[in-house]
Amino acid sequence: MSDQDVRVTLAQQQDYQFKIEFGATVPSILGDEPVPLGQGLGPSPVQLLAAAVGNCLSDSLLFALRKFKQRPDPLSCSIDAVVGRNPEGRVRVLSMHAQLQLGVAAETLEHLDRVLSQFEAYCTVTQSVGQGIPITIEVRDVTGALLKPTAP
Repeated sequence: MSDQDVRVTLAQQQDYQFKIEFGATVPSILGDEPVPLGQGLGPSPVQLLAAAVGNCLSDSLLFALRKFKQRPDPLSCSIDAVVGRNPEGRVRVLSMHAQLQLGVAAETLEHLDRVLSQFEAYCTVTQSVGQGIPITIEVRDVTGALLKPTAP
């Protein structure tokens, strides 16, 4: 939701483990490939990509609802990334599916239809990643009712 440039630095610690630094105010994390390539001591690049998509979608949905003074908290999101081989035989993220869940029942929120029709368009990461990887998104409320069906 910001138009500032971002810099992240990575420094190899050993093998496939990289210390990932986000800047002075954000704690660093350790990224690592899963076994057998790495030791799985931190999130893999695919997990970080999925987390970025899910975090951005969650932020965008929350922001859109709060613009209308709505309280959907607590939100949750899960992302399934399908990893497989492309036509050239190289391992790629082939698709992603996001499932967002509101922390309240849909009928307690005003302007929900409008929010659900627009929030994705403002998600910087999902819109960027989605140019190369198909991403489907569904939204449910706390009762499990499907509010926004899966759509590419």
